[in-house]
Amino acid sequence: MRLAITGGTGFVGSHVIDAALAAGHEVRALTRREQPPRERLAWVAGSLDDRAALKRLVEDADALIHVAGVINAPDAAGFEAGNVAGTLAMLAAATAGGVRRFIHVSSLAAREPALSLYGASKARAEELVESSGLDWAIVRPPAVYGPGDREMLELFRMARRGFVLLPPRGRVSLIYVADLARLLVALTARGTPKRRVIEPDDGTPGGWSHKDFAKALGQAVGRRTVSLSTPRPLLRLAARIDRLVRRGRAKLTPDRAAYFSHPDWVVTSGRFPPPELWHPRTETNQGLAATARWYEAQGWL
Repeated sequence: MRLAITGGTGFVGSHVIDAALAAGHEVRALTRREQPPRERLAWVAGSLDDRAALKRLVEDADALIHVAGVINAPDAAGFEAGNVAGTLAMLAAATAGGVRRFIHVSSLAAREPALSLYGASKARAEELVESSGLDWAIVRPPAVYGPGDREMLELFRMARRGFVLLPPRGRVSLIYVADLARLLVALTARGTPKRRVIEPDDGTPGGWSHKDFAKALGQAVGRRTVSLSTPRPLLRLAARIDRLVRRGRAKLTPDRAAYFSHPDWVVTSGRFPPPELWHPRTETNQGLAATARWYEAQGWL
């Protein structure tokens, strides 16, 4: 198949490209910067607000995997531009280009749009996809980890130091990035579920408690860890301090603090992918260990 991919230079998107090429597909991917050449991969220079680039991206494509999005922004306008306007632009390009199959990468945060600006923007993007008239599937990944990820890097660093600060007590589902990438590519095939919202994970019933996750992180880096749940007011205070210190580069924003404080980020069992289409291959303890080794090899830990 010919697949068009957005977000291909990012953490998840780069793994999606790897999975698509490994499956024998031809790939066309959007990029803002020059990229090294790869067999069966054509880079398209441009961005989500470049109509000409999007037209080239979807030309002759059998399916489109829309990974690109914004997970951190200083205000609502930033999320609106990256997640809502960007999705609308891709839907318009797919419709104009005759691409019927549209795989949209959303987030579990879309289930709770009142919690955060991020979640609200992902929910609005889902509404656009659902009303598009295309042959769509929406995938809401839980917490994604794996080689190349910078979002969980600080948790690994804390585990290496033997002390992990966590959000207020709750539970979370996890998925290894290569498993998520395989699912996204698998969904482009004819006959796969359409007009469905899918929530995949590592197969752990009920997800992981924060405490058990911290323990698994410690095992991954070879350390016994002590974990501490951060009260919600303290997390909000830390977010304000981070914004004051790092301003636009803040990692823990008030919006993210509100999102992290929610106690239930476990996937919905009735939205799991059909087992004949996909199942997770990576047991989480093994995946965390592999991620830690990758971080060490890069000198990130």
